[in-house]
Amino acid sequence: MPRTIVTGGAGFIGSHVCERLLAEGHEVICVDNFVTGRFENVAHLREGKFGLIKHDVTKHIEIEGPLDSVLHLASPASPVDFLNMPIQTLKVGSLGTHNALGLAKAKGARFLLASSSEVYGDPQVHPQPESYLGQVNPVGHRSVYDEAKRFAEAITMAYHRFHRVETRIARIFNTYGPRMRLNDGRVVPNFIGQALLGAPLTVYGDGRQTRSFCYVDDMVEGLWLLLNSDVDTPVNLGTTFEHPVEELAHLILRLAGSDSGIIYKPLLTEDDPRSRRPDTTKAETLLGWSPRVSLEEGLGRTIEWFRARLSANESDS
Repeated sequence: MPRTIVTGGAGFIGSHVCERLLAEGHEVICVDNFVTGRFENVAHLREGKFGLIKHDVTKHIEIEGPLDSVLHLASPASPVDFLNMPIQTLKVGSLGTHNALGLAKAKGARFLLASSSEVYGDPQVHPQPESYLGQVNPVGHRSVYDEAKRFAEAITMAYHRFHRVETRIARIFNTYGPRMRLNDGRVVPNFIGQALLGAPLTVYGDGRQTRSFCYVDDMVEGLWLLLNSDVDTPVNLGTTFEHPVEELAHLILRLAGSDSGIIYKPLLTEDDPRSRRPDTTKAETLLGWSPRVSLEEGLGRTIEWFRARLSANESDS
């Protein structure tokens, strides 16, 4: 039975990854400090071959016994989180990645880094292939996340080249689905929460900035395929279907059956990208991967999950 550790395993994507690994026959050790992760995301997994350790990965990681894989997903990921925790975000991208790589090296395990489309910054090339070096403001507000991920990629490749650690790097584009926090700060949970609660949907900027939105099941499939591939250079994972934020707001209102309006506010940060869409040729060619869940279908599932959560909270209060 393969034995795998997932840092940030109680987070949004991390908990889905833990679930998939268990379904594939892995013994899974979830490591999370619960700053943005939640116990309830993995409570249903606490049977059989699943272990949970509360630990901050910026400190030394000690795991007894053999390991086959180390998946490093720990990090604040939403602008609200990394703007409120700038130092912690930089530390988990640097010290946390160093510690996770050190563990992989010590155990002879394969290492997968959950990087981000944020390494491209506010891109001047569209869509973004893995060969694009990006345009990042190193002293802007978003730099605490952007540069943390860029450093994480650099040290991952250094361990690969110098220590011969087997490494995989996933550049994750906007992902959404069940288990996101309602107060996450990212656009999909923001809009869904506002629509279900009858509040106006808040669009930052003019709403014409575009994003591509990938459903979490598709993202986890991509991560699984990458982990089990022999591709040791960065791979974009995301959908190539691009939508203006304003269009997303109208779609969520329709799917939620909400008559909430839309209000516009200034952008939260000065470096907010105008467009973001991956070139997924590499994933399609080398992994045989492409997203299958349409935006409308994925949003419908996510809305119903949030609706059930809000109903349960009302019942408990």
